[in-house]
Amino acid sequence: MKRIAILTMALAFAGLCLQAQPTSWTADNGNGTFTNPLFYDEFSDPDVLRVGDDYYLAGTTMHSVPGLVILHSKDLVNWENISYCFDRFDFNEDRFSLKNHEEIYGQGVWAPCIRHANGLFYVYTNINGKGLQCYTSKDIRGPWEHHNMKGNIYDLSVLFDDDGKIYAIHGYGEVKCTELEPDMSGPKEGTTRTIIPEGNGVGEGHHMYKIDGMYYLISTDYSPNGRTLCSRSKNIWGPYETRIITADETYGYHAASLTQVPRGEKYRIGHDGTKFGLGPLDKDATACSNAHQGGIVQAKDGTWWALLMQDFHSIGRTVCLMPMTWVDGWPMVGLKGNLGRAPRTWFKPDTKLGCYAIGEEAQPMSAPYERNENFDGKSLGRVWQWNHNPDDKMWGLKGGKLRLNTLPAEQLMWARNTLTQRVIGPKSFATVELYVKGMKDGDVCGLGNINVPCSWIGIVKDGNRLILRCFEQLTNDTVDVPVTLPQNKIWLRCIGEYDDDRAQYAYSTDGKTFQTLGRIMPLSYQLITFQGSRHALFAFNVKGRNGGYAEFDNFTMDEPCANRSGNIPYGKTFRIINKATGRPAIALRHGLLHDTHAGDKSEQTKFTVIERGAGIVSLKCADGRYIKVYGEGLPGDVRFTTDIKEAETFVWQDYLDHDFMLFSLRTHRYIGKSPTTGSSYSMDFTGPDPARRNGAVLRWEIVED
Repeated sequence: MKRIAILTMALAFAGLCLQAQPTSWTADNGNGTFTNPLFYDEFSDPDVLRVGDDYYLAGTTMHSVPGLVILHSKDLVNWENISYCFDRFDFNEDRFSLKNHEEIYGQGVWAPCIRHANGLFYVYTNINGKGLQCYTSKDIRGPWEHHNMKGNIYDLSVLFDDDGKIYAIHGYGEVKCTELEPDMSGPKEGTTRTIIPEGNGVGEGHHMYKIDGMYYLISTDYSPNGRTLCSRSKNIWGPYETRIITADETYGYHAASLTQVPRGEKYRIGHDGTKFGLGPLDKDATACSNAHQGGIVQAKDGTWWALLMQDFHSIGRTVCLMPMTWVDGWPMVGLKGNLGRAPRTWFKPDTKLGCYAIGEEAQPMSAPYERNENFDGKSLGRVWQWNHNPDDKMWGLKGGKLRLNTLPAEQLMWARNTLTQRVIGPKSFATVELYVKGMKDGDVCGLGNINVPCSWIGIVKDGNRLILRCFEQLTNDTVDVPVTLPQNKIWLRCIGEYDDDRAQYAYSTDGKTFQTLGRIMPLSYQLITFQGSRHALFAFNVKGRNGGYAEFDNFTMDEPCANRSGNIPYGKTFRIINKATGRPAIALRHGLLHDTHAGDKSEQTKFTVIERGAGIVSLKCADGRYIKVYGEGLPGDVRFTTDIKEAETFVWQDYLDHDFMLFSLRTHRYIGKSPTTGSSYSMDFTGPDPARRNGAVLRWEIVED
């Protein structure tokens, strides 16, 4: 009766949680639940901090500026970009500004650590070649003061201990602890000691906490396979004991192909004409693309949560919010009965089954960035970042447009003053208006993808001619179309299907009818820029001189998958297709849930969703029986009942595009059917495999409305 009472409460209060659906991806489902990832665009190396009722998240920005991004949230689900620690790298070397064929792709800001102590916010990070850096501010929104602490410390965590000492934890394999000077002038000389020796399977990406007098170090490792660990000790200096807290959570996403650059290239980013390759793709392998590296935080209601990054194909690394369970003094990712794995859809922090206490309200559903830009303001929106330090004399916001003056470069990856923002998945298309009146001979301007290899669509001015060009660096393929632009204006578009690692360019001369240009391009991830794909507004001159200028207006990002309100098929009749076999589920008259041949559309293959509130559901067969799981959920335990009060309750796991999983509210395991053994359905699956073909990922197919 207790379970029924809880479900009744959830149903009664579900309406209080409903909100209007967003037009840009947010993890918030509007019903008291969230669905990972938190952001369907790149946010690497997350570190989380709670101060009072506020949460802050800091992330890696590599070579992009402004740098060291900071987000703010009230509920760990809806986030807003509120600050960057610096506007540009304050180092004079050419490599920070993409000058003279020097660059810092993937080598700028790495793995920040955000802390609050002594009335100040501290953000620590490594800048490659410059050592440890610290940025401090009384206000999280800035301004920030930069302290160049130097020292060979990276992927660090910082702990402000109870005795006033400040420690930095760092190193791969052999983990070290170094005391820091309280004025942030640098590490204390002679204080570095090994606290975990090599040979304990510990990696890097450290996050140190002191909880109830015990020191806990969360770290990640990629060799030989990805996993996240916790090491604990009663003393900062050790000894530490270590165990794995999560290893196989991929949410059904396999690693993307890695770009291969041939040996002997003059520049590690290659050039137009480099014979790039795409590495082999093993859809069944976890590799090191699973949920890993990130911080943990205690919510206001006392529950604990991990915010870990995970590779999402060519998008790059995203952030997932994962509930934690303390077991014998260890903070394990996951829930009782399924430790080490975490649901993709779950109840928001500080709620009871997705509903808030009396007097509390849900935060508005919101995306972290405003991605659309009309360039009418006095400054760029926070979503934009420059590729390396820009030359501020060569760009501006004029007359409601972005003007980029062309500087010499032989290809996109060397073009200075390229303005970028992250692509967003799972599907989206970016569109921008390009004005070409100010172009001069040799100028190339347009919309591109900053990646290795790169690609772009744009206008080339050769003498007095304007040429519409699509260029793909992977194949060194150029498609030219003569174009007449009586209004000196053209619309350019990038159509991205990022879960499938592909994109294609298109253009329009009237802003209404678009024509694709070039092939559907495969996309990859790579360890050169260490970023996923990025939309780029660019202008450069290929004839070795400063040229004219291009102007951009009305950049828009359309996200057809942002509104997920119809992703649970309430009020519809459907078949349940197992992704591993393509065979529909059938409610056997003998009393078991089994599978049948693909053409079977009998009444026993038809199901409906019974809504229980806050994403909780039961399933009903067309013959009136409800799915009920008996015993331990072993094969054959997934059976039926005619009493709705006995029906099994699940949290519907939205895997998009009609893919879903059923997560038991009772056992925290998933329903599934082995594709190889012939056994009937069970409820003992711990989660999906990377290829979604272990029998636990399902697909709904409408047969009746």
